[in-house]
Amino acid sequence: MAPTDGPTAASAETPEERSARYYERGWWSPQTLADHVARHATERPDAFAFTTVDGRLTWGEYDATSERLARSLIDLGLQPGARVAIRLPDTPSYHVAQIACEKAGLVTVGLASRAGPRELDHLLAKTKATTLISHAEHRGEPMAAVVAKLAGIDHHVVVPRFEVDPGAPLLLDGATHVPVADRTLLDARRLGPDDLWLINSTSGTTGLPKCVVHQQNRWHYFSRMAIEFGGMRDDEVVLSVVPTPYGFGQWSAHFVPCYLGANTILTERFDTTEALALLERERATVLCAVSTQFRMLLADPAYERTDLSSLRVMFTGGEPIPYEAARRFEEATGAPILNVYGSNEAGFVTGTSIRDPQQRRLRTAGKLPPGTELRLYDEQGRETTEGRGQPGSRGPSIGAGYLDDPAADAELFTEDGFALQADIVEVDAEGYLSVVGRKSDLIIRGGKNISAPEVEEEVSAHPNVALASAVPIPDPVFGERVCIFVELRDHGLPFELGDLAEFMIARGASKELIPERLVVMNELPQSAGGKVAKTQLREHAARLAAEAASAAT
Repeated sequence: MAPTDGPTAASAETPEERSARYYERGWWSPQTLADHVARHATERPDAFAFTTVDGRLTWGEYDATSERLARSLIDLGLQPGARVAIRLPDTPSYHVAQIACEKAGLVTVGLASRAGPRELDHLLAKTKATTLISHAEHRGEPMAAVVAKLAGIDHHVVVPRFEVDPGAPLLLDGATHVPVADRTLLDARRLGPDDLWLINSTSGTTGLPKCVVHQQNRWHYFSRMAIEFGGMRDDEVVLSVVPTPYGFGQWSAHFVPCYLGANTILTERFDTTEALALLERERATVLCAVSTQFRMLLADPAYERTDLSSLRVMFTGGEPIPYEAARRFEEATGAPILNVYGSNEAGFVTGTSIRDPQQRRLRTAGKLPPGTELRLYDEQGRETTEGRGQPGSRGPSIGAGYLDDPAADAELFTEDGFALQADIVEVDAEGYLSVVGRKSDLIIRGGKNISAPEVEEEVSAHPNVALASAVPIPDPVFGERVCIFVELRDHGLPFELGDLAEFMIARGASKELIPERLVVMNELPQSAGGKVAKTQLREHAARLAAEAASAAT
């Protein structure tokens, strides 16, 4: 497939030439997010940067609190480039902490709120993080006790809920701290737009999560494209209910509003009633949610009573759009729903625009943005021009790959730098892309990629499980849930889903890996090659879902 800006010669460019072209076209920028925060703090210090159900944070407070935290991090003796893990809910405090790390020249390690002990240990060891930023408690659990069990963490920084009390003290290793580091150090240490700035995780098809490395400029391009596709202005009020550590949450809550100077509404945990109330109260103009969250908002009885007239556009991604629900939503609100197709690794691959007709917006994943190239590959990994295959993209939003994982990079990138998606797509004569299949062994639950082999590994650790196979089971709300098929060693022993969940939690497994449907079989079906016949299990799971839906009807 041809790139939209037509640089046939782009394939022959060196990485340095490509970078220069990105800067020349304005797809990359010499300014960082901290520059934009400082600009808004000067031009509109009392305007709101963030809003929650409990409070607000102005641009002036955003700049001041992030500077105070940055100076305190320097006081800990952290050297430039050191890794600092953030385990905070989706509140303004997360964004303050991320800007503080940028100002102090430190690399943020984004930790998922639901990560279990084993995943935490893996990510902290892999990234070599030595400092953890959190609240005093996380989901009801004292963080001091958690930190005491984590290897390699030398410093624990406890921050307040800045939108409630921006002047509240910071706790460094248990003691109240007032920063003494000279603020001029920030100018010398701060990260640039092409420096390693963030490490977050992504679910792979095998083993524990992989660590993806990011620089800011790739998200600058992504955000610029989102702003253009959505026709966004600097007076937007953005409600983002997507977890911040991941790519969707980064561009929708951390980048786009920061470029525009917009007010961002955040919810600590996704709660449909609270989100709808905030949307109405704050007159939100932009809604960002994965399709599952969108379905859940529509299913809340409060939806019919909520005034949605302020909405101008909604962004979604990560899974297919529910067409009928989306069509009704558009007719009721007048706000077009836009789909962004991409990944944590590849960034913005295709997207729909407010200028696209409804059928294209709700039935496809849109077209390439300017500057991005797309190729399709057949089952043998050869480039094809037949309009169907595995997509690979290259452009200003492509990431640098995985942290210290050349084998994973080799699977992600082609030899000439195209990042592969784990899907099968079709591209029509007008350039619109549609996802028609999946190439990897992933379960996509509510927009979150869950590794089926990782689920199988956790379940197989149970002493009574002889063989386990995880597949997606269709679900009307989450799109897919985790279904586990097992063979038991001793069928005479009780084996219930609740018991399995307790076993996995005790082992420290992340909650998202816990199956939601259990099917015990005398023998799992096998293919001719002796492997578990997952196609048959997927069909079995689909039948179970259809039977449940029929019974409910």
